[in-house]
Order: sequence, then structure tokens, then C-alpha cells
Amino acid sequence: MIAKTFSASGALGKAIPGFQPRQPQIDMAQAVQDAITHQHQLVVEAGTGTGKTFAYLVPALLSGKKVIISTGSKNLQEQLFHRDLPKMVDALGFMGYVALLKGRSNYLCLDRLSRQLVESHSNEADPELLTHLVKVRAWSSSSKSGDLGECDDIAEDSPVIATITSTNDNCLGKECPSYQDCFVLKARKKAMDADVVVVNHHLFLADLAIKETGFGELIPEADVFIFDEAHQVPDIASQYFGQSISSRQMQELAKDIEIGYRTEAKDMRQLQKIALKITQTFMDLRIILGETNAQMRGNWREAIKSVAVQREIKRLHEALDLALEVLKIALGRSQLLDTAYERASLIKNRLLRVCDTSITGYSYWYECSPRHFTLHITPLSVADKFQEQIEQKQGAWIFTSATLAVKDDFSHFTQRLGITPKQQFTLPSPFDYPNQALLCVPRYLPEPNSVGLADKLAEMLAPVIVANKGRCFFLCTSHKMMRQLADLFRESLDLPVLVQGETSKQKLLNEFMQLGNAVLVATGAFWEGIDVRGDTLSCVIIDKLPFTAPDDPLLKARIEDCRLKGGEPFAQVQLPDAVITLKQGVGRLIRDETDKGVLIICDNRLVTRDYGGLFLQSLPPIPRTRDLNKVSQFLLTQ
Repeated sequence: MIAKTFSASGALGKAIPGFQPRQPQIDMAQAVQDAITHQHQLVVEAGTGTGKTFAYLVPALLSGKKVIISTGSKNLQEQLFHRDLPKMVDALGFMGYVALLKGRSNYLCLDRLSRQLVESHSNEADPELLTHLVKVRAWSSSSKSGDLGECDDIAEDSPVIATITSTNDNCLGKECPSYQDCFVLKARKKAMDADVVVVNHHLFLADLAIKETGFGELIPEADVFIFDEAHQVPDIASQYFGQSISSRQMQELAKDIEIGYRTEAKDMRQLQKIALKITQTFMDLRIILGETNAQMRGNWREAIKSVAVQREIKRLHEALDLALEVLKIALGRSQLLDTAYERASLIKNRLLRVCDTSITGYSYWYECSPRHFTLHITPLSVADKFQEQIEQKQGAWIFTSATLAVKDDFSHFTQRLGITPKQQFTLPSPFDYPNQALLCVPRYLPEPNSVGLADKLAEMLAPVIVANKGRCFFLCTSHKMMRQLADLFRESLDLPVLVQGETSKQKLLNEFMQLGNAVLVATGAFWEGIDVRGDTLSCVIIDKLPFTAPDDPLLKARIEDCRLKGGEPFAQVQLPDAVITLKQGVGRLIRDETDKGVLIICDNRLVTRDYGGLFLQSLPPIPRTRDLNKVSQFLLTQ
């Protein structure tokens, strides 16, 4: 059945113009079908261009079973649901129902919108905020899904979104005046009734961890679980099998108390005072944690030993205690304030838990953005918990990505999740790398962490970028290097220089493709999930091998876990992580059979260290050189 469907005269050949049967794609589809039939675990690394999406969609749709497909990001989730899935549904004549389900923060909350509209008419309100709210209200009257990603009138990173969406903590549930019209409820109802549901890893794992109402009833009914971009699952699972508390949760609590005071309890001025006290206290703690103009991570076990941090934590406890006392008096007057009382209690308990750093088996860490912080407790290993969930659910579990193996070895991935696949294999990319690409590790490179590295790299590589007329991604391993290189290129190049963080990811990508001669300097977010085909991108430069910073608290936790089990952390944790990340970055270059381009990795360790061979053996078969002149020649002939 699979071979026939994927043949030139089969369902796909008839429905998709120019469709060509590919043996690797057929092999994967057959393996997926076997896993579904026999209800076992399957792990497939499918190189770029093998067509893995169709390879799992076809057997999933033909199976007649309830299927959940989880993707690595919202962008991929939407692409799968709006582009790839409809093609397969039409080609196969699939008669079942399909549904898209996102986390609740993507859906408009009608109750919070109406409250914000009332609030926005006060003297202190931002008039621009009111303009956005009015646009959202006009859009909501015709929207069937309530998915704010479909509202073109507000930017995807607009600050208004947080004020008009709900969280698990602040949702009023059945007590909400808009409960019957709730978009989250409607989306979950559709998912419950659907045969195929497309979610993302964050939502799937949040549900596994907390059994969120509604979606928690959906997962046990599924027979097939497919994870695309599965290499992300272990790290995301770590987040959800732990606990966290953030200043944003406190900010939202304070905001709702303020709204409750202004709209339903105007005689209780104490409510406004406690909202202000909570806000001021968490802001003071953010300042104590470190410089407020930077992204950073740190060890919470160490930080909480500081007298200054302990003082601010004590003040935060006092602010929450006072909030609970005042909110208790207001109970019964407003559903919003009743829910705020429960949330204040929950936040207080989470704060107590996060501050008890004596419990072993967890990593305690914090991360800060310029205005906010999050305190985390992360289990050292999620293997036992994930394995337990799989045993409870039964069914077929399929994991696929372009980057799962390290030199054809999957143990790094499978051990982290505690899975025991019946089958695991790699499907090589169909691209002609020996003729389509060139890999250069330039001679005379400075040491990876040497002083003035950015200046030397900018000077060395500017001629290559100019000769290529831009059309270049410069992928960095740190925000600091990204900012330094961006400044240097803006000073020295007569080409557009785009920088991650200066606008949204999608806008930046669209601008890069429209310009056609730009240099995009970026870090983590652009190493994966980016698909630029054709001449617009013909050079990818990587500043150094992407080893995670040794002071990263999550890495420290995994190293500690590895040592406790008698392992060798560098070989079993740090090296495999870096290999998989590098494979993701390299994958940005060749995205199509007609693409050609150069990959430049500015790290001598690829050549001088024994482990450099492991990186090279894990990459596609790209010809290598150390001569930048050959790079320029290769680019000129394209």
C-alpha cells in the first residue's frame, strides 16, 4: 500500500505536480506504518530533502487511528496544518477531521479583552493600547478560531497580547462570563473530536506534566504520537517536568488586582496599594539579580546565598502575604479577585518551593531578560518520567528530525528520553553535497575565546561576504559575539546588515529574502527551523563550534547527573549536544536540489582536536578546504 501510494502513478503522483518517488521517503513511510501497526517506538533521522513530513503523514492518515502530531515550533505547526496536511488529505481522500491546537496564550480571551477596554479609558492608560484593543475587538467579531496569529492588525510580538490572553493561573473557567464563547474551549472541543491533531512540543509536554483540563482528556485517547523536530523534546521536557515561577506571573497578578479595584471594588483602595507593592518588589529583585540590560542565566543555589537576594525574597513573601490578607476580605465581590486570591496563594507556595534548594535530584537556576526573571527547578534527568508516560499511554511513538544521531549513534537522544525504539536508522539527504557545497575551516584563525576575536573574524571574512554580494547568514554562539560582529559589519560593509532581536524573527527573515543582498547576524533562534531556498542565501558562516557555555546551569545539571551515573560528561553530554547543534546550523545552507553554497566554520578545533573528526563525520559529505581563495572562486562560479 505504501509503495503504491508513493509511486509516480499513485495518489501522491496524481495529486502533486512534479512528484518523484524517492526510496528513502518510502523506507521511512514503511517504517512508520510498521510502528503504527505493531504499536512500537521508532526513531528516524531524515536528512534535509528526504520528505519526512509526507513520509509520516501518509501512513498516519491511512491508519484510521487517532493521531497526535507534535512539532518543534508554532511556525512549523502552522506550516504543517495549513500547507502539508491539506495536500495529503486531498491526495489520499482522507475523510476524517483534522484540528490545530495551540497553547491558551495564542487565543483571544474575550473576558480579558472587555476588561482591558474598560481599563484603557482611564486617564493613565496608553492611547496606543486602546487603538490596538479596538482593532482586536473588530477582528474578534468575525474570527471563528480566536487565534491571534491570524489577526493582521497587531504584531506577533505586540505587548497587548499578554493583556488579552489567559494563562492557567488567571483563567476564570466556568465562572467566566464569556465561558460559552471561549475560543480555547472551542479549540479543545475540536481537538477532542478530531482524528488528527497538530500540536507543538511545549503544549504536549505541558499537558503530560500538569494534565491541563480539556487537553488532558485528549492525549490518552490517541493511538499514535509523532514528534517532528524531535531533537528538541528532551530539553523542553526538562522544563515541564520541573517547576518555575516568573516575575511575569507576578506582574499579571498585580495587573488583575488593579483591574479588579478599578472595575468592581472601587472602595478598596488597599487593592491598588498591594498591586503596586507586588510590582515594586519583584522589580527590586530583578535589579539585585544582575545587570538589567542583558539576557543572562545563573545558579539559583548560589544566588540565594546572597544577603541582598534573601532580603528581596523576604520582601516578596511579605507582599504576597499582605495581598492574601486584602484579597481575602474581597472574596465574593468579583470573580477576577477570587481567582487572584488563588493565584497569590499558588505563587507564594511556588516561591517557597523554589527557595528550598536542599532537595537533591534537581538543578536550581534562574534566567533574566532586561525587565523580568524566572526561577526554575529542573530535574537532572527526565528519562524515568517520560518513559512512565509512554508506558501509561501505550500506542505508537515516532520521533523524527534531521538531527538526532551523532555519527549514526542515537543513544544520546534515546537515553535522555528513556525510550527503547524497536527500530532506529538514518536516511541520508538526497542532495548532491559534493557538487552543491564547499566547507572551509580557514587557515590562521584566532583561538575560539581569544581577545579581539570578533575584529579578526570581521576583517578576515568581510571580503568573502562582499564577493558573495551579501546573501549570508553569520550564525553566532553568543549574543555578545552577535552584537560585536553586527556593529563591525555595519561600519565596514556597504550591504544591509540585519540583526536578530531588532524586530520579530519572521519580519527579519522576510526582509532578508526581499533585499537579496543582506547579511543576517544571528544566534540560537536562527540555527534551526529556517528555510531559505535559492540564491538569496549562498553562504553560512559559523563563529565557532557550538559548545554550550560551561556555566550554563542546565548543562551543569546534566553533567552532574552524568557523573553520578559514572559517565564521562564531555563525551556523553557536551560533545553530542554540540554536534547536533552544529548539524542544525549547517542544515540552513542547502535546502533544495538546485541550491549551491559555502559553509565556513571559524574554529581550528575541527582540524586540531581528536573530537573534530566526530563533528566532520556527522556532517553531510561536503568537500573541504582551508583556503578562503577557493571559497571565493566557488562562489563566483555559481
